[in-house]
Amino acid sequence: MMENSRIAMSIGTALDRFIKSHQEQFKYATGELSQLLRDIALSSKVVNREINRAGLIDLAGSSGSMNQAGDNQQKLDVLANIRFIRALKKGGEACAIISEEEDSILEVNKDANYVVAIDPLDGSSNIDVNVSIGTIFSIYRRITPAGEPTTEADVLQPGINQVAAGYVLYGSSTMLVYTTGKGVNGFTYDPSLGEYFLSHPNMQIPEDGKIYSINEGSYNSFTPAVKAFVEQCRERQLSGRYIGSLVADFHRNLLKGGIYVYPTTEKSPNGKLRLMYECNALAFVVEQAGGKASTGSQRIMEIQPTDIHQKVPFFIGSKKMVERAEALHKQPAGSTA
Repeated sequence: MMENSRIAMSIGTALDRFIKSHQEQFKYATGELSQLLRDIALSSKVVNREINRAGLIDLAGSSGSMNQAGDNQQKLDVLANIRFIRALKKGGEACAIISEEEDSILEVNKDANYVVAIDPLDGSSNIDVNVSIGTIFSIYRRITPAGEPTTEADVLQPGINQVAAGYVLYGSSTMLVYTTGKGVNGFTYDPSLGEYFLSHPNMQIPEDGKIYSINEGSYNSFTPAVKAFVEQCRERQLSGRYIGSLVADFHRNLLKGGIYVYPTTEKSPNGKLRLMYECNALAFVVEQAGGKASTGSQRIMEIQPTDIHQKVPFFIGSKKMVERAEALHKQPAGSTA
């Protein structure tokens, strides 16, 4: 017991205590948002347990079904989706939930004030090869009055309306990183205590970086602007690092400085990443950490969504690197000067 206390003291403040002590920073400080964050944290602990034993109880591999976007659902995709939705329903603070694994809006509690958008298990195709994966979430305050049925207007809000967002990285250590618009803080999970502890306070992304993360196997189908950006990265002798798991790539670049890019391609003319489940949440985090997120021509958080599964091109990371990519998109067609 003394050893556990010593570990806790050396790591930092427990997540639950941190949430409570910073609750007054939120405009609507009634405890509802705090409860939502606790519900998400609790679910992530359960999912973390299932991931760690997936190979032992046959939870790895495809479930045999596809989600709305046409992606093959992994068994853990389905399980993680169930865990998060169940916890958010029982918590009672979400009026509606949208999930990458669900076709439509889930109306939960019309008396509640918050909408939750979640990608329960990002990068799940990497489970079979033991690569880091993650959960991405964002929270919006509903527009219509509590007590009324949830509408599309409550759900389809631009990223600038987010009141909280973050992600969980399931890797060599499990981390929960989130923001409520007052900076970014990271918490590392201690399985011996069953609790997240503050390990990365006030996270800031370097203004410039030496890492670019993009699937160069698709180079021939990139637009001229994206090809020019890749060539620029090569000329500057930057390091190409692409895990293929968005949360893992983003987290590394957040700590070390870099840019993650999933652009328009011939196969994915609108990009592949979802605005509501992935892009808005990470854009909120990166902006709070001093970085930038863009489609190449527009700030991600200013996009007015038209569909819960809408896809967009995605450039996110160190401010100067994203600005270089944007500058190339502004040049006339055929120019790479």
